[in-house]
Amino acid sequence: MTTAAPPAVPVPLLDLRLQYATLREEIRRVTDETYEGQQFILGPRVEAFERAVAAYVGVKHAIGMSSGTDAQLAAMMALGIGPGDDVVTSPYTFFSSAGAISRLGARPVFCDIDPATFNIDPARLAEAVTPKTKAIQPVHLYGQCADMDPILDVAKKQGIPVIEDACQSLGATYKRKKAGALGDFGAFSFFPSKNLGGFGDGGMATTNDDGFAATLRALRMHGETSRYHHRLVGGNFRLDALQAVVLHVKLPHLDGWAEARRSNAREIENRYLDYGGRPFGEGGLLFPREAAGCHHVFNQFVVRAGKGRRDALKEHLAGRQIGHAIYYPIPLHLQECFAYLGGREGDFPESEKAAKETLAIPVYPELTDAQKSFLGFVLAEFSRQ
Repeated sequence: MTTAAPPAVPVPLLDLRLQYATLREEIRRVTDETYEGQQFILGPRVEAFERAVAAYVGVKHAIGMSSGTDAQLAAMMALGIGPGDDVVTSPYTFFSSAGAISRLGARPVFCDIDPATFNIDPARLAEAVTPKTKAIQPVHLYGQCADMDPILDVAKKQGIPVIEDACQSLGATYKRKKAGALGDFGAFSFFPSKNLGGFGDGGMATTNDDGFAATLRALRMHGETSRYHHRLVGGNFRLDALQAVVLHVKLPHLDGWAEARRSNAREIENRYLDYGGRPFGEGGLLFPREAAGCHHVFNQFVVRAGKGRRDALKEHLAGRQIGHAIYYPIPLHLQECFAYLGGREGDFPESEKAAKETLAIPVYPELTDAQKSFLGFVLAEFSRQ
């Protein structure tokens, strides 16, 4: 056990300026070329990025979207989901997972999570499926895939399509197959804080179905199939060319960044133990675990602080100038806008427990040894209080 305290250094939750510094010249070159070409909406630059993502994920089609939310929404629209339909998803996730369902007039039906992974618990899935279920939307939360084989088994038996909410998990794998290539659709986000982040909003939908791909391309253009001919009512869901070229520059670096995140997560936990951090059952912290068959890309590095100590941990980190964030403090079944669903506290105990115990801490690739050492020390210090 290490006893000497390391030097105190600030540790932001994320510092994207460091990543940009390594790619500045290439990004400026491709954005300048885009400015000169003056084609900003769809076009060859977007198509090139779509082909690159499709090849990376291992699917036939990748369709650029304006956000991960709109990718989810468009996938549900392609399936004809609307009033009277149910879609099963997680109550412990970002709002869009259920918000997209509700926007179409369908009903979000929640399924509690596995506490070890924060993803939908397949053992509870069958009981969440109703005769009105039109889709199942598992969430690959924090950078780790849900346990997809049993989820796909339930879906296949019921004849229900699967939409992967992979917004946080580009590059994550399940049994050597990438997120976004496991179900009927995948939805990705390129929000700036994602492992592959743009310079604004952006997203991508993936599918292996030629017909669905054509429908998604129409839906992102207000349902237009040829100039001013609208077979469907869609939306303005287009990915712009500036985001596409920035993301295309970053894509070859994605796996390397993910490996750095994985390494940092292991090193921070090891430093925690070296500095005498206590086990979870003794008032210490519980670090995330990679599920069997999964490759975790650590979009977020989320620890648990039990016994009602999460908020105390938050204050402790703030006092040491260490960045942190709570994802997500209110489960979706308890959100005010979903009160009409009749959700009550106690309905999904694992999701509610996670909402009260979890805290995200820094893990971004550019963390220095000094920052990782100090972070491990501060976490261990807290565990002994």
